[in-house]
Amino acid sequence: MNIAELYRKSKQKLDDLSKSELYTIALIIFIGFAGFGLGRLSLIEDSREAVRIEYPEYLSASVLNSNKNPAGATAPAETQGLLVASKNGSKYHYPWCSGGKRIAEKNKIWFDSTAEARKAGYTPAGNCKGLK
Repeated sequence: MNIAELYRKSKQKLDDLSKSELYTIALIIFIGFAGFGLGRLSLIEDSREAVRIEYPEYLSASVLNSNKNPAGATAPAETQGLLVASKNGSKYHYPWCSGGKRIAEKNKIWFDSTAEARKAGYTPAGNCKGLK
């Protein structure tokens, strides 16, 4: 049996099937693939780590609990402004930017606005998104 004969036999068998039988076969194959895919998705969902929302220290005490201050809880000392700069540097950063995180606590200078930081001679850091 060569390829041409095999092709003729398979084509004849397909012609013998009615359209409803072909749709049924296609539907069964589709449901099988869909079930397999959903099974794979459920494995991915089970292995996923739960989402955790973490707030930086400077936000947790000052912003999140600004109206409700439990007894004995005080805002951290570093929440003196919106922007931070180093005494030894020339750039100002947001506290959550990598540059702002690297500044030692003893060298931090806080500013309430970009105008205030510029007036003091500092320029915006290039790696902090949103600084102008």
